[in-house]
Amino acid sequence: MSPVFDNLDLFVEGFLTSLGICLVAMVGSLVLGVAIAACRVSPVPPLRALGAFWVTTFRNTPLSLILFFCAFGLPELGVNRSFWFFGVLGLILYTSAFVAEAVRAGINSVPAGQAEASRSLGLTFGQGLRTVVLPQALRTVVPPLGNVIIAMFKNSAVVGAFGVGGDLWSTGQTLTSARGLETLPIFTGVAIGYLLITLPAGALLQVLERRVAIVR
Repeated sequence: MSPVFDNLDLFVEGFLTSLGICLVAMVGSLVLGVAIAACRVSPVPPLRALGAFWVTTFRNTPLSLILFFCAFGLPELGVNRSFWFFGVLGLILYTSAFVAEAVRAGINSVPAGQAEASRSLGLTFGQGLRTVVLPQALRTVVPPLGNVIIAMFKNSAVVGAFGVGGDLWSTGQTLTSARGLETLPIFTGVAIGYLLITLPAGALLQVLERRVAIVR
């Protein structure tokens, strides 16, 4: 493991870059996914159609293809940003579809009487969804959402292959291809770096799941 310790500063930098990608993509996909889930259960037909189209498209499209479109297609449309931006955007778009389906399942698990009671109090669909239904639904979807988030953390390695630079995957590639260091110890270090992201995240989600279960 000496190649890892000799280049520990690069691994630390790569770890922090990958962690940043994961955190930004997690927040973005959760916000966008909840919005798409709201569209999926909306009484407005165009919004339902939009939600269904979004989920069907991004759930059935490979992540690599979405990243290719963001990195090389969007510049053709006049959107010129960094590869970091395009990589995180692709990861958010892809993950949001899975988040939306998990949240929609949670919304459907809330008794219909809850929404009817909110309407009887004079709340609009949006107000009832935000203040009555979603708080109950999100408690039931912590386990599936946790699985989606962990999968997204692992998918962030794919983002590194699209020229983001400075992340764990790119660090491993640089050290093995450009510098000719041994592959096994280098990518073992990369794997450990991703484990340092996913294992604490999994433990945190388990704690959250237990607390939510007590509340229910």
